[in-house]
Amino acid sequence: MNPASLYHKLNHLLALLAGLLRPLFLLVIRLYWGWQFFLTGKGKLTNLDRPTNYFASLHIPFPKFNAILAGSTEMIFGLLFLAGLGGRVVPLPLLTLLVVAYITSEQAALHAFFSDPDKFLTADPFLFLFAVVIVIIFGPGKLSLDAVFEKKTSSGD
Repeated sequence: MNPASLYHKLNHLLALLAGLLRPLFLLVIRLYWGWQFFLTGKGKLTNLDRPTNYFASLHIPFPKFNAILAGSTEMIFGLLFLAGLGGRVVPLPLLTLLVVAYITSEQAALHAFFSDPDKFLTADPFLFLFAVVIVIIFGPGKLSLDAVFEKKTSSGD
């Protein structure tokens, strides 16, 4: 058998398998990281003094208001993210929150993006950011509330 032909067949088989696993992968990403966003936000709101003091130490204006805003955003949009409701729009406030986190609390990691990528990759917001970017790029997937509502809409129910 021709090696190029074998390569193309194997590549086609792996692409087919990856296509079948994509909805499950996106579901796992959304469930896990949506719940983590929710818990992080809940933690901020149930112990408001801690994030308020931390935000004040970073010289973020209106630290209590911003702690409430960050916690509420993480809780509400984390649950929507988890459910796969709001497609690629719901992750945008979470993305904004994570960019602000890098700018305010992870400046060294942000500045080391090219010179020392490990600093950027090991910073606290990175895995949250990675999950959000995956859902922005690929959407919430077939195992989401968006997909359920889309089916109902397209079937005329």
